[in-house]
Amino acid sequence: MILWVLYDITNDRARSRVAKYCKQAGLYRVQYSVFLGNVSASDRDTLEIQMEEEIDVTTDKVYIFPMSKNELQDTTLMGEAFDKKLITDEVRALFF
Repeated sequence: MILWVLYDITNDRARSRVAKYCKQAGLYRVQYSVFLGNVSASDRDTLEIQMEEEIDVTTDKVYIFPMSKNELQDTTLMGEAFDKKLITDEVRALFF
């Protein structure tokens, strides 16, 4: 599944670990606190568990949005948006 992960985490160490978990899951950073990629359902579950252990639920925010291929193709990118070279060929092909 195509997945967007967005977060606002106050603790530097927790934020770094969440970014590391996103990269380990195969997601690509499109902004400092925004990741995009294609992951399996089990990888998504693992990622959610890892994040939940790191964040402070009273102050931090994490958003995980699944997106279909059709929805991704319908996405409007303006300005510099994100570097399409940084995302997988499978996801990149949906924009062309």
